[in-house]
Amino acid sequence: MCGIAGIVSHSPVNIDLYESLSVLQHRGQDAAGIVTCDQGRFYMRKANGLVRDVFYRQHIKKLVGNMGIAHVRYPTAGCSSSLEAQPFYVNSPYGITLAHNGNLTNTETLKEELFMEDLRHLNTESDTEVLLNVFAHELTTLARPAFDRDAIFKAVSAVHRRCRGGYAVIAMIVGRGVLAFRDPHGIRPIVYGKRETEAGVEYMVASESVALQAQGFELVRDLAPGEAIFIDQDRQLHSRQCAENPKLVPCIFEYVYFARPDSIIDNVSVYKARLRMGKTLVQKILRERPEHDIDVVIPIPDTSRSTALEVAYHLNVKYREGFIKNRYIGRTYIMPGQQERKKSVRQKLNPIGLEFSGKNVLLVDDSIVRGTTSKQIIQMAREAGAKKVYMASAAPPVRYPNVYGIDMPAPEEFVAHNRTVEEIGELIGADWLIYQDLDDLEAAVKKGNKALSEFDSSCFNGKYITNDIDSKYFRRLQDKRNDAAKQDAEDRSSSDTVEL
Repeated sequence: MCGIAGIVSHSPVNIDLYESLSVLQHRGQDAAGIVTCDQGRFYMRKANGLVRDVFYRQHIKKLVGNMGIAHVRYPTAGCSSSLEAQPFYVNSPYGITLAHNGNLTNTETLKEELFMEDLRHLNTESDTEVLLNVFAHELTTLARPAFDRDAIFKAVSAVHRRCRGGYAVIAMIVGRGVLAFRDPHGIRPIVYGKRETEAGVEYMVASESVALQAQGFELVRDLAPGEAIFIDQDRQLHSRQCAENPKLVPCIFEYVYFARPDSIIDNVSVYKARLRMGKTLVQKILRERPEHDIDVVIPIPDTSRSTALEVAYHLNVKYREGFIKNRYIGRTYIMPGQQERKKSVRQKLNPIGLEFSGKNVLLVDDSIVRGTTSKQIIQMAREAGAKKVYMASAAPPVRYPNVYGIDMPAPEEFVAHNRTVEEIGELIGADWLIYQDLDDLEAAVKKGNKALSEFDSSCFNGKYITNDIDSKYFRRLQDKRNDAAKQDAEDRSSSDTVEL
């Protein structure tokens, strides 16, 4: 999962792009990058680290130009070296820089095609570099004898035919403009907006609407699945449907966990969806334990707050903030190894003892993946004096990897793998554990947009919309995503050797 942004403006875009990445920091904390364009040249700064650590004043000043794109990275399959910080660049045709959010599922096949047939060299394990080279090759073929918008859109159509998976892409062609497109299933989110100025209209593209709002852009709409938009240097926006059979199947985990609550994705308020998740979750709680003895509902900050508020309201029990969060610790769920995650939980959260002492506590979390965090939090609640500790998840059990851009581990690392709910509860130390039903979760999101009929809920039900996921793919994925592989990648990325 990553965050992307792009702006075509009448004035320098460096500050707006920097601030956009700060707003999208929750989508990626591993690396950040910005590329701007001015007078036929690209200006780039990218490195590992948080946005505030990658960009200093001297870097921002050198990012000149009135159009640019930006990216925050959250690594999926592949290593986490600084070589894989985005955006990526190729010099032919014209000069293209590209960043994307998501994951290609046929990367290995594409790599072979690029080398053997397209005669293009790849220098990293990143599927973004693969996607960039596929687009560059297709544009080279189609833009002769002259470059025009039609060639760009035809190249995007060719990308859709060749690439499989979930992807939201933003690219910049030197001296030409900014391009954005979304995969034919619309799995990953991407929106665009406009800003009226005295000099004229300006456009911005981003992963979430909150990034537009923060920079004073008015949300226009989401890109449709398979759609591409091109904003030229004259700030004229052009759009075209580039996929043959597009169908909107957005990732439901965006609404559960990744997106900010103040974002709107595919015309659904994330905040409202999480409130509705709380309402359906409490209905299940009351079905299973109508005579419950819950004294207080406490959220695991931050993403479960909206859901927990609704649970407390409908249970008619107190809602309390029982944990104080250290906001300078990254999301533990995406940390590279089990030891780092265990250490980070207690650095990240600190219980307020008086909210636990002598009480039967219901902890509400957005989801439970490995169970490492849940187990430690339950233990912290007991140490703070709770009589009983119950746990409720706003999402169903996570039993399958997400292959479209979320770094969920190998199946064996899921706490729900081959376990019943009762066994999971016992393993994490809960006196009682309850999960949201998938039908209720999907209904909670659908209610915000009646046009939504289907979701990518693959991490819960194992159904993959691209129909290209098999046991061989999972074996490769496991080799890249298990903790041992991540530690090896971390060791390699810390080396002083530069790979060229």
